[in-house]
Amino acid sequence: MLEKSFGLMFFLKQPKNQKETLRSIYVKITVDGKATELSTKRKCELSRWNTAAGRESGTKESTKELNYYLDTLEQMIYQAKRSLNDSDKIVSAQAIKDVINGVTEKPRMILDVFQHHNNQMKALEGIDFAPGTIGRYQISMQHTRDFIKWMYKVNDKPIKELDHEFISQYAFWLKTVRKCNHNSTMKYLANFKKVVLICVKNRWLPGDPFANFKLTKKAVEKIALTESELKRVIEKKFDTERLSLVRDIFVFSCYTGLAYADVKNLKRSDIKDGVDGKEWIFINRQKTNSASHLPLLGQAKTILARYQDHSRCSDSGYALPVLTNQKMNAYLKEIADTCNIDSELTFHIARHTFATTVTLNNGVSMESVSKMLGHSSIRQTQHYAKLQNYKVSQDMLLLEDALSAKSY
Repeated sequence: MLEKSFGLMFFLKQPKNQKETLRSIYVKITVDGKATELSTKRKCELSRWNTAAGRESGTKESTKELNYYLDTLEQMIYQAKRSLNDSDKIVSAQAIKDVINGVTEKPRMILDVFQHHNNQMKALEGIDFAPGTIGRYQISMQHTRDFIKWMYKVNDKPIKELDHEFISQYAFWLKTVRKCNHNSTMKYLANFKKVVLICVKNRWLPGDPFANFKLTKKAVEKIALTESELKRVIEKKFDTERLSLVRDIFVFSCYTGLAYADVKNLKRSDIKDGVDGKEWIFINRQKTNSASHLPLLGQAKTILARYQDHSRCSDSGYALPVLTNQKMNAYLKEIADTCNIDSELTFHIARHTFATTVTLNNGVSMESVSKMLGHSSIRQTQHYAKLQNYKVSQDMLLLEDALSAKSY
């Protein structure tokens, strides 16, 4: 840390009544050009004050006592400066004065800093952060609050008490009490770590309590419908309109790769002519605010046309009459049972199905799939490629044919 310029000077303060010769002694503390004054609560005759020495002149016993007191106060000021430095606190003239006067700094609290962080995110909604991201940090803060109450029986804790034990116990609580799986636990801890690092950077914490804690996620297999399963869902005739509607919206996502929030917010004005003169979807994904541009496949166009005059769409401008996510997933379970699909069917599986069964399995390049999905990095898309047993099978059949054609 760079040493700051520091100055200290004792002086007599001129009273309002300038005729008065007995004047109060003050000390001026200056750090990096910014000064504050501190009363010594002592006085001295103007004629007996040595301005250069900053002390009273003379050999009287009262003079010795006064100068000894001023020497002691000077040492206390230097000690206060050293104490602030040693504790990694900001050294300022006011901070030194507060130490001398016994003014205790109000401890910064974990949830206060978390709330301030979330308030700033909220102010940047739609600029730097998507609503979904803000929502996740709000949930993370609530988990942190609940953990502190459960573990320490208090409403909040000082930041200075954050340590490795706190993080370990928080992870334990998320998995056991909150019943979060491993990856969800790591996500909540990663959100909390962002807030903790704010404290470290501001020197409110001497070190990072996450330093020896690994935030490693476990690889999770992304489930997607096979080609035959997708065909069964598309061709199934349902007796109820609600199941037909949910099936159609799910299939639309299977052929566009749009997540639930993006399908729900999709407007007809988002569908425009692309570089090839054909209809494309142009949106920014709600989750990441990243651009997603994709051509409309025939299957998706058919579904859009089917609902263009639907009462929920004709006036609102929305492309499809999407139900709540909770209802969509509940009805998808019925659809899975009816179509003899063993895996648990959720709306997000449609996005995985687009990435694998519809695109990668049919030879669409990784780069194109990544761009259509709105991924910020192709590494996100590579997770889908790891699951391509179908593609491996196709490639190996071609290899087998090639080897069979050779004679050895």
